[in-house]
Amino acid sequence: MTRTQKKADRSADNAEGPGSSARQNGRGAASAVQSVDRAVSVLEILARHGEAGVTEIADELDVHKSTAFRLLGVLENRGLVAQAKDRGKYYLGSGVLRLAGAAAGRLDISTEGAPVSRELADELGETVNVAVLDDDAAVNIMQARGPASVTAQNWLGRRTPLHATSSGKVLLAHLPSTLREGLLARTLPRFTDRTITGTAMLRAELEAVVEQGYGTTMDEWELGLAGAAAPVRAHDGKVIAAISVSGPVYRLNADRLPELAKRTVAAGAELSRRMGYGF
Repeated sequence: MTRTQKKADRSADNAEGPGSSARQNGRGAASAVQSVDRAVSVLEILARHGEAGVTEIADELDVHKSTAFRLLGVLENRGLVAQAKDRGKYYLGSGVLRLAGAAAGRLDISTEGAPVSRELADELGETVNVAVLDDDAAVNIMQARGPASVTAQNWLGRRTPLHATSSGKVLLAHLPSTLREGLLARTLPRFTDRTITGTAMLRAELEAVVEQGYGTTMDEWELGLAGAAAPVRAHDGKVIAAISVSGPVYRLNADRLPELAKRTVAAGAELSRRMGYGF
């Protein structure tokens, strides 16, 4: 960036007062991206130095102090930075640890889930997935295929509906009630004639999931597809994922599905143990 460009950037920062027309009209997509980039840079500066003042941060970002102060204010409100009141310095807040812990948990479950999923897939001969909650969907973060599932679809990385899949039902059933009810209040799309779209019926289904320890689906998301899933718990007992077995209805029929569900529950318990649950 040239000296002239830097000067222009600082002038733009100075013009951004609370009542400025630029703020009233919106900065636009480019300015929003720039703000995000600067906020991330603030976190990187604090990670590198341990702590830093507004002036130091502004100098490293090459922005006016008022801009750095606004960025720090937003990050502080979200718990991502905190201020040492006696020194006026800023440092990384507990919110960063929360985000890092969530990311680490997801990586850990992928690592620990691999051997459990592989063993279950080999034993049952079907496709096994580990899924986690992602807003209003379940996302499969790992997959193992059994010898009978050579023609199975690749579910890895796919977002699947909570109300129409076995993994989704498990994750939905174990959400805090306020979050669960918020999701149930939305319009539930119908995928097949077997999809449960009524709130009362789905609530009853979710209660059964909690009571029996597993969830099932048959022809609810795709015709001819069946599955069973069990919860995976973290060290504190919180359900953080679901492990599932899925395959065609002619192999996972109503007679066989409960048996596969029980074996999936055992696999879920083993993966939970690997995640520290029960110690």
